[in-house]
Amino acid sequence: MPLTDLWLHSRDQLEDKHVQQIIAFAGTGQLRDGNAGSAEFRDFLSHVPSNLLRRYADQCLQEGFSGSGFALQDIINEVGGRLGFHVTHGRYRGSPGQIGHDGLWLFPEGHTIIVEVKTTDTYRIDLDTLAGYRRALIQGGSITEERSSLLIVVGREDTGDLEAQIRGSRHAWDMRLISVDALMRLMVLKEEVEDPQIIRRIYAILIPREFTKLDEIIEILLSTAEEVKPEEPKDEDRDEEIKVPAFTPLAFHEACIPRLEQYLHCSLLKRSRASYSTPDGSFALTCAISKTYERRGQVWFWYAFHPHQKEFLEQAHESFIAFGCGSEETLLLIPSAEFVTWLDGMNITQRDDRFYWHVHISKEADQFMLHRKKGFKPLELKRFLVPTSASKS
Repeated sequence: MPLTDLWLHSRDQLEDKHVQQIIAFAGTGQLRDGNAGSAEFRDFLSHVPSNLLRRYADQCLQEGFSGSGFALQDIINEVGGRLGFHVTHGRYRGSPGQIGHDGLWLFPEGHTIIVEVKTTDTYRIDLDTLAGYRRALIQGGSITEERSSLLIVVGREDTGDLEAQIRGSRHAWDMRLISVDALMRLMVLKEEVEDPQIIRRIYAILIPREFTKLDEIIEILLSTAEEVKPEEPKDEDRDEEIKVPAFTPLAFHEACIPRLEQYLHCSLLKRSRASYSTPDGSFALTCAISKTYERRGQVWFWYAFHPHQKEFLEQAHESFIAFGCGSEETLLLIPSAEFVTWLDGMNITQRDDRFYWHVHISKEADQFMLHRKKGFKPLELKRFLVPTSASKS
């Protein structure tokens, strides 16, 4: 059975396996340029959560094995995909007449990064060879000089010698250097934010530029910290006390996703804090969660829905909006095409740089109701409730 099928139907058989064991299950059990094992391993990586990518990278670096460098190259390219780049895999081994880069990452805005993955910087890296890859791609018309650069990804965090080597070379303005650990953290950061402007700033870190002035980096830190603050419920039509129970569950996004994957029969990859999609992007959903609140003795839940989430859902062939009500045990799953027709009746918070819609849902007995502005009737949502132990037919 192909690795991806095994992951989709018997995930528990693979979750605790070492990456070397995973590769042994793929094709002939070896990674080679153009072989079935490589294609199967890459497809498998495109389905697993980011925490497994990080674990596999650590295993490649700390427990080197035959082919660990090739595996790390595939893992790093998958991280590039999770960051939002269009990835073209390079070759494991150099070949006459072939450009020997490890991968090409195309930014949404058109910039291309030529990626070189090194497990260690113990041995001096030939920067002229790396620059030659870029030059050959420019001459071949694949990229342009103005919108391309090189990124060296190194297993070690202590890269002082290599940094000095780059600074002292003629390639200093064309290359950037990042450790595997820092790249993984950047991926996790991208998964924890929603604002497209912050994500674009994260992309910009990977492009060579002069950082004597630190304003841009500080802006990323401040804007990220601001966005991850929880948004508290507001109700423009009422001025009533809102009570929060003494115990409220912590964020439970991650607990919702396995339930939705089982119900929908697919792998869902985290694209940002609340946005998920299948590896090919054809199916997408946003997952919003709310603590349980009380107003006038009635249980209710509050969410924010943002324009960029609407745009994300519109890019997929099929998309839904999931609302976790108090815990992962109670999930509403609404087709986005139907949900967006309700937006005109919802309250809005408008700020200088953004706005979002308020989604107010109340629960009484087994009924769920969406409440909107005055003049708009509440909408019944019980039909969208995900069964507790059932799969979508």
